[in-house]
Amino acid sequence: MSDYDLHHHGDREVGAGLIDLAVNVRLPEPPEWLRRELAESLAELAAYPDATEATEAVAARHGRQPGEVLVTAGAAEAFTLLATAFRGRDAVVVHPQFTEPEAALRAAGHEPRRVVLQPDYVLDPSLVPDDADLVFVGNPTNPTSVLHPAATLEALLRPGRVLVVDEAFLDAVPGEPESLAGKALPGLVVIRSLTKTWGIAGLRAGYLLAEPGIVRRLQAVQPPWSVSTPAARAVVACCRPAALDEADKLAVLAERDRERLVAGLRELGVAVPGTPRAPFVLVKIPGAQRLRLRLREAGYAVRRGDTFPGLDGDHLRLAVRDEATTTGFLRTLASLLPG
Repeated sequence: MSDYDLHHHGDREVGAGLIDLAVNVRLPEPPEWLRRELAESLAELAAYPDATEATEAVAARHGRQPGEVLVTAGAAEAFTLLATAFRGRDAVVVHPQFTEPEAALRAAGHEPRRVVLQPDYVLDPSLVPDDADLVFVGNPTNPTSVLHPAATLEALLRPGRVLVVDEAFLDAVPGEPESLAGKALPGLVVIRSLTKTWGIAGLRAGYLLAEPGIVRRLQAVQPPWSVSTPAARAVVACCRPAALDEADKLAVLAERDRERLVAGLRELGVAVPGTPRAPFVLVKIPGAQRLRLRLREAGYAVRRGDTFPGLDGDHLRLAVRDEATTTGFLRTLASLLPG
């Protein structure tokens, strides 16, 4: 059993009347063009879902073959499929990071080892044990917001090892630097999510990219029709060139908003470890748990950090929001910090 609440996520922090800085979904609702696509898909619900077109769209988007793509019900299903299909492996999870990979591994009977990075949370490949043959790492990593170089991740590849890189937030980084999604490397699995950028967390839409043998192995344990018709339609729509261009523009805006938030935090003397690159920021503040409750009383929901292995009660994760929201939050935070 884990010593952390691996199933705690930012949605548990939100509540009526609170300004949400706890959940890392950027848009409050899907854009109009995506809502229209989803509405049109409702006429097809009498038929069983077919992810063929979505698979082809993902393959074209990343310059891969359809046999190297598996569309999933969000990134969470991908973690479960990997944990199930690769039972018996010596699994390692690089922390701090999104806790669902470890939760999925434990649910499937694994006893994963942890490699816990220290501030500034820069990955050193030599920290991962040589005998680990199933390795999970995030890029950019949730909650640290650190973006690891592609070359550093590639250094973790070796014969017989499956390396899983969670790129759920990489489309929120302008230009998607350091991505491995377009590289067909033996043993590499890249996971992507559409929920963060497009405001469709309730839809469950994502996919993974891997060599055909791994894809077939995962297909063998994937429940039939796990990807709904609306989710498959969303994957197609979000892989079109116009959507990719819009995503990059949203990423540029998010980067500006993040820089504004980080600058404001540092002016208040708040520690921001590492170099944030994602649309969320990790902070370390003595007594952060008490501060989180006081922020809640003041109308703001933020994500506690002590449920992430490697972090403690002095850590909080803040989602990046627009200028007005950030200004209001920083003003409130300043009033609650010790003088």
